[in-house]
Order: sequence, then C-alpha cells, then structure tokens
Amino acid sequence: MQIKNNFDEETLKKIGRGALIAGSGAVALYILRALGTMDFGDFTPMVGAIIPILVNTIKEYLKGENN
Repeated sequence: MQIKNNFDEETLKKIGRGALIAGSGAVALYILRALGTMDFGDFTPMVGAIIPILVNTIKEYLKGENN
C-alpha cells in the first residue's frame, strides 16, 4: 500500500514503471516514423501488420502482478 506524502518502495516502482512506459512510447514513435520512410516492397503490408502485434505483445508482457 502506498503511503501519502512519501516515496516508499511501491511509489518508486510505479514512478519507474511509468517512466519506462513513457520512454518506450517515445522510442516506439521514433521507430515508427523511421519505418514509415522505408520501403519494404512487397513486405510493406506484413510489416504494417506485425508492428501493432509487437506493441501489444510488449504491453501484455508488462501487464499484471508479480508472482
């Protein structure tokens, strides 16, 4: 349980996780913009389909509670 007006362990973990999510979003945007300027030829639709799957896979991996 978080303690009000205190940076306890749980609060620091939440801050760190939020920072990772925000940072990964910035990296993902950078990569997507770079990929948008590339020509993959016949594989372009496949690349366009795989990227959202990868993003969802990472999101699902990070979701949930620790065992």
